[in-house]
Amino acid sequence: MGNGRLTEDVYTAADARLAEADARVTAKYPGEPPGRQPVHTVYVPASQYKTRLVADWGKQALRVFGEHADQLGLDADIADRVRTKLLTEPIEDLRIDFEDGLGRPGDEEEDAIALAAGRTLAVTGGTPFVGIRFKSFEAATRRRGIRTLDLFLAGLLESGPLPEGFVVTLPKVTAVEQVEVAADVLERLESAYGLAEGALRFEVQIETAQSVVDVDGTVAVPRIIDAARGRCSGLHYGTYDYSAGLGISAEYQSMEHPAADFAKQLMQVSAAGTGVRLSDGSTNKLPVGDAILPAWREHLRLVRRSLERGFYQGWDLHPHQLPTRFAATYAFFREGFPAALGRLRDYADQTGRGVLDEPATAQALASFLLRGLDCGAVDAGELSFSRAELDGYARRTA
Repeated sequence: MGNGRLTEDVYTAADARLAEADARVTAKYPGEPPGRQPVHTVYVPASQYKTRLVADWGKQALRVFGEHADQLGLDADIADRVRTKLLTEPIEDLRIDFEDGLGRPGDEEEDAIALAAGRTLAVTGGTPFVGIRFKSFEAATRRRGIRTLDLFLAGLLESGPLPEGFVVTLPKVTAVEQVEVAADVLERLESAYGLAEGALRFEVQIETAQSVVDVDGTVAVPRIIDAARGRCSGLHYGTYDYSAGLGISAEYQSMEHPAADFAKQLMQVSAAGTGVRLSDGSTNKLPVGDAILPAWREHLRLVRRSLERGFYQGWDLHPHQLPTRFAATYAFFREGFPAALGRLRDYADQTGRGVLDEPATAQALASFLLRGLDCGAVDAGELSFSRAELDGYARRTA
């Protein structure tokens, strides 16, 4: 090795000056977390939650898919995968909704619903991810939201452990301090119920102007992530509350409105590398009655649009949205699968065929393949890598 002109003190000084920044970057940007991300979150009113809900949604979705699928012109393989999914795992992430979906039935009734829903979940399970959305930490609903979460956990933990993939949802954030207090409340609940530290994590819904730009004009999203003290697992865009809060008329409220794209791009930039995952919102155009096919086609297009923009999760509000959620997701990953697999294989073999990919692109290729595998779009036997190998490339930084 040749000798340069710089002496050791230059290297030492650079290390010393950047030590604090190095530690900060390592702490704040751990990278994509390991494990599966659901392709959707299904919201159901807490008052409608029952033991057979997941199975009933699957049956209803499968029935309507059987009646109308041929009119969508899906590839036969995609259609078969959708049918299998609806039979085996129709809902990946279930959120039992005590906020907009429940309204304000009164304290006594909500207490009863919270306890009953917790007990039902304890004996039911049935989804890889599950949790509740409680009422916001604004003054008018704060005490009710905390009490509902407490009682739900009481019912849930009476006869068993906290389910794997359990997460709660904090809606309508209008001040970063609400996130700080939510983190404190979860810590106290862990202590009260004998749960492991960090067992209770939450998603923050980005559905107010204040959760995008703070009162002082700064971007609020990074501060929200910091305020959660490692408990924030996701940021979920709320299409209609956010749009209405900006004064956008109901006819033009949409996941693809420019205002929605602005908020979601700030979410994306703020969350990149932090380990906090993103979810797009929902469409309120339900595929029912004479609107089944038009609503399905729009849903297919909107889900595809989200996927192309790096939002791999969204909300579904009706059983009839499940077929197009999975059809759009499977088509996206099936279409990209051959090229992604080939490029990662070339990168691993250092063949240099056609495309010279960087390590960061190899990470993206491996993550793409893992997402396709997790959701059922890709079969393990189709891959020339093991899951451990894909995990290695997806976590590699250099």
